[in-house]
Amino acid sequence: MLRQRVITALILGPAAVLAILFLPQMILMAVLAAAVLAGAWEWSVFPGFTRHSARWAYVGCIAVCLAAAWWWLDRGGALHGLLYVTLAWWLLALIWVVVAPRRVNRLSAGVAGLFVLVPAWLALVRLHAMAPALMLFLLLLAVSADIGAYFVGRRYGRHKLAPQVSPGKTWEGVCGGLLASAGMAAIGVAWFSADPGLTNPAGFIGLCVAVVAASIIGDLTESMFKRHAGLKDSGTLLPGHGGVLDRIDSITAAAPMFLLGLERLGLLLK
Repeated sequence: MLRQRVITALILGPAAVLAILFLPQMILMAVLAAAVLAGAWEWSVFPGFTRHSARWAYVGCIAVCLAAAWWWLDRGGALHGLLYVTLAWWLLALIWVVVAPRRVNRLSAGVAGLFVLVPAWLALVRLHAMAPALMLFLLLLAVSADIGAYFVGRRYGRHKLAPQVSPGKTWEGVCGGLLASAGMAAIGVAWFSADPGLTNPAGFIGLCVAVVAASIIGDLTESMFKRHAGLKDSGTLLPGHGGVLDRIDSITAAAPMFLLGLERLGLLLK
């Protein structure tokens, strides 16, 4: 399993870096949209859609929402308002996971996919437009947290984080992920000191830790819906990792939080 994870990561990692740094904005938008729609296909199982026609209809609904959101923003719509709504959703998701993880039905699972996937796509597109390096750093931050949580949790994990949702995750793993991400945040301070220019290095590190905490909520939320659907993985497209959702679940919560923090806290020079 670990060997497959490493091999897949060694293939996906360089491809993602090259795409982020060298693809034109519009092409990258399309690539990200394709990834989100692949995630929507996997998510369509959570509300209990089994027929291909129903699953394609759900994917089409998400595609329409992506297009509508981009059209609205392209014509002066307020991105910050959408990000605050997204933040409220993730706070609700946290309460949901902690208080009532078994209270999932077809309607709630279907609507949740909209709040999970569409804002994440918009946030990633906006980050890339601000600076491709910001989007790349976010992915590296999530990967570092994932690696830290995996190895620390595997070696020292004793206390379950959310046994009703994801029995394999532990508080020790969370600590390992936060420590690893703090180290990556320190690298980010050096990385962005000149371009695009940090105004508050300590605030940036704090934001990175908060973003990783949000990414954990994203991971647990997807796990909650997978458990409701009786699935271990959202798909089988990525050997050792599962499906597309299993790779982007943390990013779905992390990207809007990172963008909102950067823009509203004024951490970057204009």
